[in-house]
Order: sequence, then structure tokens, then C-alpha cells
Amino acid sequence: MKQLAQDVIERAAHTPGDLAVVDGEGAHDIAEILREARALAEVIGGAVDGPPTVLIRADNSWRTVSAAVAVGLVGGLLAVMSGHATRSEFDIAAEDLQPDVVVTTADIAEVWGLAEHGFVEAGRSLGDWVVAGRSDGRSKGVERWNGGAVAAMTSGSTGRPKCVIQTEDALRYAGRATIEAVGLEPGDAVGALVPLSSAAAICFGMYLPTMLGGAMVASEKWNPEAALALLREQRVAWTMLVPTMALQLTLADGAEGALSAMRAMTVGGGPMNQKALHNAELKLDTTLLRVFGMSECLGHTTPLPSDDVEVRLGRDGRPFPGTEVRVVDEAGSVVEPGELGSLQVRGPSLFIGYARQGVPVAPDVNAEGYLATGDRAVIHDDGSVSIRGREKDLIIRGGRNIDINEVEDALAAIPGIHQVCVVPVPDPVLGERAAALVVSDGEAPSLEVIRRHLEAADFPKFKWPEFVRSVSTLPQSRVGKLDRKGAAGLAAEIFND
Repeated sequence: MKQLAQDVIERAAHTPGDLAVVDGEGAHDIAEILREARALAEVIGGAVDGPPTVLIRADNSWRTVSAAVAVGLVGGLLAVMSGHATRSEFDIAAEDLQPDVVVTTADIAEVWGLAEHGFVEAGRSLGDWVVAGRSDGRSKGVERWNGGAVAAMTSGSTGRPKCVIQTEDALRYAGRATIEAVGLEPGDAVGALVPLSSAAAICFGMYLPTMLGGAMVASEKWNPEAALALLREQRVAWTMLVPTMALQLTLADGAEGALSAMRAMTVGGGPMNQKALHNAELKLDTTLLRVFGMSECLGHTTPLPSDDVEVRLGRDGRPFPGTEVRVVDEAGSVVEPGELGSLQVRGPSLFIGYARQGVPVAPDVNAEGYLATGDRAVIHDDGSVSIRGREKDLIIRGGRNIDINEVEDALAAIPGIHQVCVVPVPDPVLGERAAALVVSDGEAPSLEVIRRHLEAADFPKFKWPEFVRSVSTLPQSRVGKLDRKGAAGLAAEIFND
């Protein structure tokens, strides 16, 4: 975060009154951000004897910006973690990151058991937050991170969270690519509504606006009505949301035409349907950009606001300049455009590795430097990508594979269905059956009505859902993404009663 700190120092020297953050506590100028960062850096410097790895309880406020600048001032690595993290989650982070300093509220310090982990309070900062260092006062050094500047937890397929290590160059690359694609200008306000405890949220919600020289407009707790009002009142030029959050905005009071001042809204990180997204942008009066990315390779695709609806919302963007994607078959051979296969990526924002025992474990890339994303995809003749779901997103019913994303797309096209999640439910004879949880825009369509629509669309009958239940909201993760595991658990409870 050294370059970010330098950016803030220079900006504060020339225009100290520039608006830097708008959050639940009010407006904060760049001089305040730097002043608080220097105060935190001083406390950190008294806690350890060298550049440290600093784990902070990230919140959507000025504190996270000042903390990032402070870590840059002391030459450390910034690790972010949700304030909702449990003791067991902190235990994993402590084991994998082996942080030198932890910055959090006093109550969370108790929950995480900092004292039991060998941390002692070195002082207070960021408005009476605890700054705790290891009892021996020694830093393990940041050379161990091979140039890494930021660390954030992401969910692993095994259930154990994985800590992704990214460089500051990767953050700047992804930020610049987004700024250029969207057409953002210095001073533009950027929304930070997704919790700042993931690599993507830190990059696009905190780092990008600070690098751009605009205000980070943040909300600590997700509320569609409050978020809509904040985006409108602060004339936010761009924000990134997961699909669930973007669609929830359209159901808020006053949604009609509310975001006419917004240049674009990027949507990614979950199931998306062209029709639903197009209806959302028409109602909000803005432009939606459907993207694909991952913490392990920040970005890394986007359409342009000038692209037509089919490309902007029916596909998942084109790679950032300098990033390369390709689709391969089971033998690892590159397939022709339009053919389905496994997606691979390489580029400037590819991560350093996952933290394990205090060091990064390098990513599992092939001889050509490509990382397997775990997604099935098609690359079109124009270079745009269509993600066709995770390679594991299948329901196996009586030995026949049912593509979850294909079923969700078919259901999302049915009038009255606002959002949908298809999950497997266990069956003693067939192994699994397809169940659908739907959020309706008005009266929920019955299973019979849904089947009539699918039949009229000539959708294969063996892929039809066998159970449907209307719900008010779909289960979500802490960052607002669709929680498929939670949805499967909910469906199992509903349909096995």
C-alpha cells in the first residue's frame, strides 16, 4: 500500500479539503484520512520492530481507508477480515497469515481471543479501536509475502476459507482497467456497498476511488432503500454490486429513474439473467455491465457501456487489456470459438498465492502460466466470454446431468420470477432432484404454471424442477453473493418435511 499512501500524501498537500469518504458517520476530507493514518502508523510502529503484517477488522468507513494508508506508511501488508468473523475463522486466519498486528474494536478483540493468541494491546487508534501486537514485539517481516500488499479471505471449495495474497500493482492494474472501461474521471464518486472484507471489494470499493481521487461513498449495513438514496444523493458515478443487491435496488421505493446520474453499475459474482438485468437498468435508468472475475485474478473481464444489450448483459465481458483467457477441453487443448470447455486465465492481476503457515503457496498454474478458474465457458468470435457455470454446478438425477445455470436461466425468463436459485435435494431412488427457490415480483407462479412455460419454450422435460417454493429473499453470504450452500440447506428443510 506504499503507492496508495504516497497518492494520499500528495493529494492532502495540494487539496486537503477534498472529499475522500462519505459514510455513516458523515463526510471526511483527505486531510483527516491522512491524519488518522499517521496516528495509526505511529501506534503500529510502537507495537513491532519492523514492517508488519496488519490484520484489520474491515468496515465500510473512513477507518479502512486510513488503515490502508497507515499500512503503506509503515511498509506493511494489509489483511482485511469481516467483523462478523467467528473465533474459529479468526483462528484459521491467524494460522495462515501469522499477523504481527491486529486492529479491531474492543468487543471483537474479545470474540477473536487476541490475548489467547499472544497479542497484547499497544495502544488505541481509529476512534478507540484496539491496536494489538505480538507479545515479543517482533515482526516476521513482509519479505515473506513476495511483494504482496493485501490479503483477504475467500471461500474455498473444501469449506476452509482461503486467504488470497495480491500485489499493489494488481490492485492498480485492475483499478485502471475499470476506470478506462467505464469512463470514470478524477473526482468521480464511487460506491462501496459490498463489505470491504474481500480482495475484490478492497480493490474496487476502496482502492479504486482513492487512486482516482474521488470520494468513497460507503454503507456499513446493506439496506436497499438506504443504498438507493445514498447512491442518488451523492451522485455516485459507478459502483460494483453482486446481482442480488442490484436486483433488490429495483424493488426499493423510489427506484424508478433513481440512478440517472450514475454512469454505470458493474454486476458480478453470482447468477445473472439478461432479461432481469435489462429490466433493472431500465427501471433505475442507468447502464449495467455484467462481468466475471475472481479474487485470484482481480477483474478480469468487463464489457463497455457502449456495447449492445446482448453483449453487456447476455455475456460476461471481454478480458482487461493484458489479461488473457482461453477455453480448453479435457485434454487441455484450446477449443474453437463458440465451443464449451474449461476456462483458464493469466495476466497482471494473477495472485501471488494462498497464505499458509505465514507464507504464500504459489498458485497451481500450468506450464504456460494459466490458472484454471473452475468455470465452464464459451469464448465468442469478438473475444467476449460467456460463463456457463461452475464445473461442479450439476444435479445428477438418475444418472443424467442437469446444468443448474441452464435451468436458472430458463426459469428467470418466466414472467413474475425476479430471482431464482436451483439446488439439488436428496432422493433415495434418483440420487438428486431439482428444486427451485424463487423470489417473485408480484404473485408467485405455481409449479404448474412454471412447467407450462418451460414446455412452451421446448425446455427438456428431464431438466424441469420438481419442487418450487416462493421465498421473500434468497440466502446470501456476508458480501451479498448467493449462498448456494445455504439455499441447498433451506431447500432440504422445506422439501423433505
